[in-house]
Formats: sequence, structure tokens, C-alpha cells
Amino acid sequence: MHSRRNEQRSDLARGILLLLALAPAFSLGAAVDDFGRTVTPSHSPPRIVSLAPGATEMLFAAGAGGLVIATSEYSNEPEAARKVPRIGDSNAVDVERLVVLRPDVVVVWPGGNNTAQIGKIESLKIPVYRHRIDSLDSLPASLRRLGALAATQSVADANAARIEKHLRDLRAKYSSRKPVRVLLQVWNRPIYTVGGTHIMSDVLKLCGAQNVFGELKDLGPAVELEAVIARNPEMIVAAAPRVSSAEWVADWKKFGTLRAVKANNVIVFEDQRLSRLGPSVVDAGEALCKEIDAARARLNP
Repeated sequence: MHSRRNEQRSDLARGILLLLALAPAFSLGAAVDDFGRTVTPSHSPPRIVSLAPGATEMLFAAGAGGLVIATSEYSNEPEAARKVPRIGDSNAVDVERLVVLRPDVVVVWPGGNNTAQIGKIESLKIPVYRHRIDSLDSLPASLRRLGALAATQSVADANAARIEKHLRDLRAKYSSRKPVRVLLQVWNRPIYTVGGTHIMSDVLKLCGAQNVFGELKDLGPAVELEAVIARNPEMIVAAAPRVSSAEWVADWKKFGTLRAVKANNVIVFEDQRLSRLGPSVVDAGEALCKEIDAARARLNP
């Protein structure tokens, strides 16, 4: 009887020792990505390669900027991200350099990165974390998930809370404003705008404005000039590159019957953060809200 009890205690002790030995394997920074997939980096804290500008900005905001060993072109927010080596862009990544860097996890943006290359990275047994921001309200939760990935939860939580407060403040300020019907133009020939599911359309809602093409499901649809004229926006926001902004505005000035043109509400908005899927989109949104407020005043003097 005593012998059997001793064997049971021995088995229990071995089980406890085994769990203790395996504990590090369960604390390697396993996290759930923005697509609900569990991702476990090879080491914790992980060496991270980020292949999207928005993801890079999010990682810095999550307190993981010091863990990012390489990134992609146009990853220039925050300023510290500009010092991180580039290994490609959204279309092509130098996979050989990626392998030499031996990252513990690669953060990708499935909506923008090359699907075949994402598959190639996974085939090399490198953990892949899929990043996605599709609304302003998804920013804080995504930031917290990256904090879990990088084991920097305290920084991520603090910055997520700041974003949530910023959004609450802006909604409180602008939600009761009279709606302004807006065309948000992102290219000129042909005319490209944003559909209702794009985060920039969400920014318009934040400002108490209405996307005149908000019913479209495509993120970046091309639209006909006749469709713009038929919808007769009260404001046109030309989200143009600096070198092209004057040309875009001049194109619209030819159509003097448009309400936006008559009210002098064709404006240039050059803040590239508006299209970036990172925390700075909220700051850019606040600047756009001020422009939309000025447009209201010109419509209702």
C-alpha cells in the first residue's frame, strides 16, 4: 500500500517537474493576430520583421519598436522607424535577406502584401502574424494584440487607452454637427475614391461628414465624373500628392455647378497619415475634421 502511494507521489512529482520544464515553451509570447490565428514566435521577446508601414507604426506604438529589425519601404511613422533597414515593399520582399536576419516572427498585411510571398515565408517555417485595421475602433484592440506578441503589454495598453480617449473626444465634438456630403478623392485620372468600408470613410463619419460613395463595398473604387456630378458633393477633399494637388483642384474648378466648387469647398489634404493604418490616422483625422468644419461654415454662412 505504502509502495503504491510512493509511486503515485513520484508520478505526481515527475509531472510537476515536466510542467516546469515546459513552462518556457508556453511563455514565448504566443498571441492571437488580427485574423484570430494563434502565432508563437521562436523566442521572447521576438526579433520582428514588419512588412507594412501601418504595422510598423503600430509596433512602435505597442512599445516594440526596439524589436523591429527590418521593415518595408514607406515605413516612416514614427520618425524612429526611418532608421530601420528596408528589405522590400508591398509587392516584393528580399526573401534571402529575410532568412539571413532570422526573425522570430514576420508581421504582414494580407490586404497589401504579396500573397505568394506570405506563403513563401510560411513555407520557411517562420511564424507569420497577420495585421489588419479596417476601422478606427479596431486600432486599440489590434495594438493590444501586438503588445501581447512582443511582451510589451503595459505600453500597448497605455497607448490603446489614449487612442480610445482621443476617438471619444472627437466623436463628442463632431457627432452633433450638420452632415456635410463629401467626395474623398484619392486619385484623379481616372477618379478614385474610397468605399464605405475603408478606414478613411470611417474618418469622415468621425468628423460628422457623409461619404457620397459610402454605399460602395470596394475599398478604392474608380468612379465616373458623371456619377460625381449626379451626387453633387458639398465638399471635395483631394487627398493628393503635393506635386499633383494644384492640378487636381484645377480639374474640379471647371465644373462650376458643383456645390463644392460654388462654395469654394475643394480642398487639398496632403497629410499621408490619413491613409496609413496606424495610430497617426486619428491625428490626421482630427486635422481633416477641422477642414470639414470650415466647409460647413462656408455652406451655412
